Amino acid sequence: MQKIITQLWYDHHKLAYLLLPLSWLYRFITALRRYGYKKGIFKTFIAPVPVIVVGNITVGGTGKTPLVIALVQFLKQRGYKPGIVSRGYGAQAKVYPKLVTADSDPLQVGDEPLLIAKNTHCPIVIDPKRVRAVQALLHQYACDIVISDDGLQHYALARTIEIAVIDGARRFGNGYCLPAGPLREPTARLKTVNFIVSNGKAQTNEYAMNFKNKLLKNIALPNQIKNLSDFKGQTVHAVAGIGHPQRFFQTLREYGIMLIEHEFPDHYPYQAKDLQFKDNLPIIMTEKDAVKCSTFARPDCWYLAVEAELDDEFWLNLNDRLKP
Repeated sequence: MQKIITQLWYDHHKLAYLLLPLSWLYRFITALRRYGYKKGIFKTFIAPVPVIVVGNITVGGTGKTPLVIALVQFLKQRGYKPGIVSRGYGAQAKVYPKLVTADSDPLQVGDEPLLIAKNTHCPIVIDPKRVRAVQALLHQYACDIVISDDGLQHYALARTIEIAVIDGARRFGNGYCLPAGPLREPTARLKTVNFIVSNGKAQTNEYAMNFKNKLLKNIALPNQIKNLSDFKGQTVHAVAGIGHPQRFFQTLREYGIMLIEHEFPDHYPYQAKDLQFKDNLPIIMTEKDAVKCSTFARPDCWYLAVEAELDDEFWLNLNDRLKP
């Protein structure tokens, strides 16, 4: 299904034209909804602290989670006490709002919130209603700034700064809104955000974000660490359940690693059988996948730890925006 959707949205498939009437309807409803919030017809919650929303205008992963982690680290270095809210996509918690900790069950809280919790050690609350998540976060913790992971279209939550993350390679696909294309909102929405961050090559008025490939860490044996170059010339099982798996696969290939690719849907709930292959070749996956495999990973399972890198200009301009 994921490959079919990719062809429809990014390969200019003719079927997309048949879906255009539904896209126009979706676009009209989206615009009407945003107008309602802008004019005060729908209620908007204004938090007592600054709110930074990191989101996108397309469906699928664009690299928001690494950016959120980098933002938290930046804010901590400047003396802030950040808290994070997220929808918790795929979470199966019975009660919301729900606090996420580094040892939370990924099935209960979702893979991305758990990944953020493990990397930031900051309070993070998930709730499909982000206003409720922010209220719970501020009620329990002395946070002086809030980062919303995703939520660009969640207009019930007022925001101080908007950061839109886009895929520098795939951009906006065929340029159509759902369901004919990948857009949640028209590209004109980008004219209203404060920062546009491009995962990869940046164009005019965009800030480039690249990933520094740090190390390969063993999932079952956390103290074991290797470099990507240690697998040069070897064949491995490459596992990815993210928005754009081919980006991850290409990274491994650039280090001379030969791949047997295993592409899973984004946010896929892994089970032990998914990693049981008919050989003893090593397995390399993303960190987002690894947080869901820690209880059954074999000793030859590794994940690639990455770190978002942005130009100093982005951080300087963000700091200026945060000044009272």
